[in-house]
Amino acid sequence: MARKRFGQHFLHERGVIDRIVSMLAPATDDALVEIGPGQGALTTPLLEQVERLSVIEIDRDLIAELEARATRDPRLEVIAGDALRIDYAALAERRGPLRLVGNLPYNISSPLLFALLGSTAPIVDMHFMLQKEVVDRMTAAPGSRDYGRLTVSVAARARAEALFDVGPGAFNPPPKVMSSVVRITPRAPDFEIHDPALFDRLVTAAFSQRRKTLRNAVGGFLDAAAIEACDIDPMLRPERLAAADFARLANRAHADKDNAGEL
Repeated sequence: MARKRFGQHFLHERGVIDRIVSMLAPATDDALVEIGPGQGALTTPLLEQVERLSVIEIDRDLIAELEARATRDPRLEVIAGDALRIDYAALAERRGPLRLVGNLPYNISSPLLFALLGSTAPIVDMHFMLQKEVVDRMTAAPGSRDYGRLTVSVAARARAEALFDVGPGAFNPPPKVMSSVVRITPRAPDFEIHDPALFDRLVTAAFSQRRKTLRNAVGGFLDAAAIEACDIDPMLRPERLAAADFARLANRAHADKDNAGEL
């Protein structure tokens, strides 16, 4: 039975499962890790593809079932714990560069994504089932309704590609929203970020009140003249800027801070 506190919606539709495995296209020696295996609907076809599969599960009842299965199939490694607290770097030391896959509970999806993108672990890619609204925001274009902090923050750390949508009927119990499968490939951006923490703070401030112009939204970091010096109109709204534009603003704020410290 699905537990509400874990945000569980178990995937069961075979066509969707086969499509995820096909798009993942795992090699037999991949260090594959499934987050939130649940009742094992995706676990079984994944085990048919790889020599070893690690699964991370928090639900004690499901852990017991998975561990019983692991005694029969030594290719399955069960890691009991909260996916937000797992040491992925240590896991990669044992397994090699990780490929992550899973039907993520909606209540942990955003914090888990940022934890993984900020991890020192070598991660090749991630294939996750998420709430469609989250995937739309991750992959939005500048100026669109869904474009915002999540879009810019992910773009500075990875390439996100929406693969396909999944209706509520593919799950038990059915969620009240549409879902989407996304491929996330961590990579360095094609622009420089001199101070990642400052970049994140500036982006958060920019989108904290979407109706504000840049001049007002990031006034705590840069004045209008400094924004113009980055070849950006200070009267624009934040959703008009690409991630690289925010990097230029953050780099200017970082330089101004360093210069002020030298005075």
